[in-house]
Amino acid sequence: MNILMIYPEFPDTFWSFKAALKFIHKKANFPPLGLITVAGLLPESWQIHLVDMNVRALRDEDLAWADLAFISAMVIQRASVARVVELCKAAGLKMVAGGPLFSAEYDQFPDIDFFVLDEAEISLPPFLQDFSAGQPQRVYHALHKPELHRTPIPRWELLDLKGYASMAVQFSRGCPYNCEFCNITALFGHKPRIKSAAQMVGELDSLYQLGWRDGVFFVDDNFIGNKRYLKEQLLPAIIEWRRGKAGMPFSTEVSINLADDDELISLMTRAGFNSVFIGVETPSETSLVECGKKHNLNRNLVDNIKHLQRGGLQVQGGFIIGFDSDTPSIFQRQIEFIQRSGIVTAMVGLLQAPIGTRLYERLKRQGRLLGNMSGDNVDGTTNIVSAMGNELLHKGYTTLVRSLYAPKNYYARIRTFLREYKLPNVQAPFNLKYLGAFFRTVFRLGILGKERFYYWGLILWALFTRPKKIPLAITFAVYGYHFRKVVEEHIA
Repeated sequence: MNILMIYPEFPDTFWSFKAALKFIHKKANFPPLGLITVAGLLPESWQIHLVDMNVRALRDEDLAWADLAFISAMVIQRASVARVVELCKAAGLKMVAGGPLFSAEYDQFPDIDFFVLDEAEISLPPFLQDFSAGQPQRVYHALHKPELHRTPIPRWELLDLKGYASMAVQFSRGCPYNCEFCNITALFGHKPRIKSAAQMVGELDSLYQLGWRDGVFFVDDNFIGNKRYLKEQLLPAIIEWRRGKAGMPFSTEVSINLADDDELISLMTRAGFNSVFIGVETPSETSLVECGKKHNLNRNLVDNIKHLQRGGLQVQGGFIIGFDSDTPSIFQRQIEFIQRSGIVTAMVGLLQAPIGTRLYERLKRQGRLLGNMSGDNVDGTTNIVSAMGNELLHKGYTTLVRSLYAPKNYYARIRTFLREYKLPNVQAPFNLKYLGAFFRTVFRLGILGKERFYYWGLILWALFTRPKKIPLAITFAVYGYHFRKVVEEHIA
């Protein structure tokens, strides 16, 4: 059996980093972790090829080779999925689909033959059994949540590693919180389920043995959902594994209460973590109460963020505009908060209601839904009738994002961050691609760019005040170039 795994293309978004990746000659930021994990669950006798359309095009010969196509996608890949389905159907190739998009919207894809939904450790084996018997059903659901000890090491060898800026692994699924707008608990539940320390070390070591030394993103929606296991098992095991090894810095997603635990911060940085994404959402406590983000309440969020930065963790932040309790003052409040915090990578989006969330069900009852969400956090769209009024919401949002990523404000945030940040213990090793990237930034940003005055001001400031942080300053300058392109394309 010849299996063609297809990962549809992402549009150019905030997190695609497409403009930034060109500086280091990479094609995609992250690999399709779900597909290469599912590959480990398929029969060993099956031949598997993978086409990540973010790295290379899907070709006729790929479709002609295959007996069956496996497709996985997120909501934001919906448009590319439609093209993939069209190509597979034209080639007479039967399709099996899974992943977040299909788990939420499988009834929107009548041309796909089979759906293996929810978590594949549970829903895939019955499909394989029925398929081998010649009696496959069309839809398979996972009737319960699997323990992750059943999850295999991803099939890294299916990837063209040279095409990626970062790799991805997963330690846990599920989140103990219940934010109204978030569909993670609908997908994975409230109880964090974890892999063993031995499993995670095995995955990391398999990557290391393949020669990978660049960044690794732990895709957990809340990495610190089980703090006790992190402190007693996982992080000490990774620290021990790291002895004598270079490179492979880590990043992940956490909740803001990490700032309350200095022991955990220290263990994470010693294990190689240097960056965390946090859903800050809003400086408005009224809006935090509204959306159920209780763990962000009754704390000085700016102080918490700076505490993490001083501990050696760059904080990337997610922010939302458009809660029912938001007033027109929220736009300026968000700008001021983000500038003071020094969160350089600040993703600000309009509130969207994903299928399966409490927010979606509430707004459905109220008759305030405008179809399905786009899945793009910063495209300036919403599927909600806003209490503020959608015209005012869009006008204020446009002003906000243009202000945040205008060179003056963006480069000021870089300096604010670099003043606080403690350099990490683990960094990706230097190689010639970074030297080449630097010269490309000089040409693109320092000579041709509209931001050249701010670019050279940052470089000179870092050279004389924080010379060890110059590579980080250049990296953020490149990110800013990408963010401005995305913002202007969406606004236009």
